[in-house]
Amino acid sequence: MNAPVKVLFVCVGNCVRSQMAEAIARHSYADIIFAESAGVSPLGFIDTTTQAVLRERGISFDGQFSKGLHYHKLRKPDVVINMSGIQGTALFPEHNVEEWEVRDPFGEDIALHRTICDDIAARVQVLATRLRTQAASAG
Repeated sequence: MNAPVKVLFVCVGNCVRSQMAEAIARHSYADIIFAESAGVSPLGFIDTTTQAVLRERGISFDGQFSKGLHYHKLRKPDVVINMSGIQGTALFPEHNVEEWEVRDPFGEDIALHRTICDDIAARVQVLATRLRTQAASAG
């Protein structure tokens, strides 16, 4: 079995979207995705509404915290998933960057957070399926 692909999920504050993606990937796809997250301008906390939505779904975010792109313990990613709205090639010129246009629900109601979480969960599932297919054909 191949080692999981190192995926860095990025958004602006590292408190909603990238945290959701990291938690979902760790919860459901740890066999193929080694997930981490970071923010362009980290806010230093995980949004309480985001926490509530993840708890509703039984998805743990234990050990996760808001951090910046230059946090010294981040591993060099194989793939960067960019949800920041800033062109990823400018932020990560040396990495394989995938752009995800995902609305930022920070400060919005729980219903929008749930919708965004559903969107991110579907995207992470597609990513995991693609990575599994690539790993199977490679080895």
